[in-house]
Amino acid sequence: METLDQEARAIVVTDERPSATTQPSLREGIAFGCDYNPEQWDRAVWREDVALMREAGVDLVALNIFGWSHIEPRPGEYDFDGLDEIIGLLHEAGIRINLGTGTSSAPPWLTHRHPEILPEAADGTTRFPGGRQAWCPSSAVFRRYALALVEKVAERYGQHPAVALWHVSNELGCHNALCYDDESAEAFRGWLRARYGTIERLNSAWGTSFWSQTYSAFEEILPPRLTLSSRNPGQVLDFHRFSSDALLDHYRAETAVLRRHSDVPVTTNFMVTAHIRNLDYWTWAPEMDVVANDHYLDHRLAEPAAELSFASDLTRGLAGGEPWLLMEQSTGSVNWQPHNLAKAPGQLTRNSLSHVARGADAICFFQWRASLQGSEKFHSALVPHAGTDSDLWREVVDLSRTLDRLDELAGTRVQADVALLFSWENWWAADGESRPTHAVDYLSQVHAMHASLTRSGHTVDVVRPGASLEGYGLVVVPSLYLVRDEEARVLSDFAEAGGHVVVTFFSGIVDEEDRVRPGGYPGAFRDLLGVSVEEFAPVLPGQVLTLASGRSASLWSERTRARGAEVLDSFADGPSAGRPAITRRALPGGGAAWYIATHLDAADLDGVLREAAAGAGVVPIGDPREPGLEVVRRANEERSYLFLINHTDHAIDHPATGIDIVSGDPVEGAAHVPAGFVSVIREESAA
Repeated sequence: METLDQEARAIVVTDERPSATTQPSLREGIAFGCDYNPEQWDRAVWREDVALMREAGVDLVALNIFGWSHIEPRPGEYDFDGLDEIIGLLHEAGIRINLGTGTSSAPPWLTHRHPEILPEAADGTTRFPGGRQAWCPSSAVFRRYALALVEKVAERYGQHPAVALWHVSNELGCHNALCYDDESAEAFRGWLRARYGTIERLNSAWGTSFWSQTYSAFEEILPPRLTLSSRNPGQVLDFHRFSSDALLDHYRAETAVLRRHSDVPVTTNFMVTAHIRNLDYWTWAPEMDVVANDHYLDHRLAEPAAELSFASDLTRGLAGGEPWLLMEQSTGSVNWQPHNLAKAPGQLTRNSLSHVARGADAICFFQWRASLQGSEKFHSALVPHAGTDSDLWREVVDLSRTLDRLDELAGTRVQADVALLFSWENWWAADGESRPTHAVDYLSQVHAMHASLTRSGHTVDVVRPGASLEGYGLVVVPSLYLVRDEEARVLSDFAEAGGHVVVTFFSGIVDEEDRVRPGGYPGAFRDLLGVSVEEFAPVLPGQVLTLASGRSASLWSERTRARGAEVLDSFADGPSAGRPAITRRALPGGGAAWYIATHLDAADLDGVLREAAAGAGVVPIGDPREPGLEVVRRANEERSYLFLINHTDHAIDHPATGIDIVSGDPVEGAAHVPAGFVSVIREESAA
């Protein structure tokens, strides 16, 4: 195989690298930014765009996200003329740059020269160029070319005074996270050798005694390509783990190059959202200098705005409670859903300030100017096809001015006293091919718990299993099917020390190897909860289950026995009639452990979680009687800020005293928030 040096041609550059100077701060208030793709536009448009950015208050611009074919138009030949010019224009305008490495999508010359880098799907078919991310994460050839590009970009701009942030690739794993080709197979085998050491240990972990799957050597192992039957669950789970690690290794490789030339913070844009699940961001987050996320409302969900709140809380959890950056969102509709709905007037501002309320210190958009061609030409942008004489542009400018007024709260932290456990590993395992019912999926259960807590006025920290629970009054554990012994022990220790816990059905069932814990469900949590489940008894979609109290439920029931827990409610009908449906075990230290053995209707779930929160002494910050008013507090040691976001069609009054920094009006006793509006109250004293 040829080396890059053997293939390289003369390197073409236009002038000397810009001189070094002090790097600007990444956080100067609440940043307002966008992706900019100047390569889509004639250079005559660039100066107009920069002038409009200044008018709109844009102060952070992502560049070179998909720039590879423009700065390396032929192998080994580099042309930075255009990128130099636009960086210079933005710098002159005082706009900071989030500079991409440009490696997200390979240029056509690379896939033409090296078709072996193309990804392979689980059915053995190749995925070809023409879209994006047409490369296999395990490809050594792709890695070599990508790092050569990063080296050139970092050499040239590593000390540029405008560069405030490095942006590795783009949405890593959005399309190509799982690659099943022979090179991935070899890398997977190496990963398994490192994890298990011996083939005997792997056979035990995967339960290969079932269906005559026992391996005699690592060389026999393949990725979990499509089979005639369901696939080995342990193999599928480990392939997800390997695939996440493979892309993380690519991120580390690009970052290492950047760090040789620059001390500017490095990150990549996560995709904490309902439809992307292939990367375990708990393992990625410690590698980020600052956590960033892309989020788009998903109208395939029943409650898109509720999912936005969950995604923001989870992103904040990944950031360890520190502020984070919203790297992408849309001003209006996207282009990739079955029904791409425009945002209602005011919704852009409400969505943006929901992210800020939940910890974002930057609000950025894809993209600056709506494309005229390509797959995303109908994706909304800051400058729409209609231009600046449009309601959308006026709302963009208004949002920018509002964010300017919120600059003083940058760096503050969100206050929460309820924790919710979430795990990507559990998502992969719990939603496996062979499970009790496909009518129940993990993320829907997580969303239901988070939405219920939010409706009840609580602010929720989303944390990984095994994380410290110190400082929380209540911890909610939705359908945590896979849990390690030490993770379960953290939860038990929390409850025994006086904490309150709510665990829902299909939790504690297997260990980290997807091995069922014998002795009765819910396995790892059986002693903590004081219950034992003999059998799952799910029901068909549409079937209503009634509890003795009159509560309604669906989808799932269990044949449960109380083993020290108090029975609070029972199944009145269905396959588990007469069995406990909701239990509570009081612990000697004042803590309590609740178990919910079914999928409760939303109103009934709200009631149960409110009762659990009250028992834990957790007082809601919002008013459960006004579930359409989003209430969140950010604070530091000196000040606190109360966000009041009215998602309803009527005005709402909420207790508050201070100054509304959005309107500038004083607030005495109660804030009056008109329908669809947002107030941010600088409170008189820190909460």
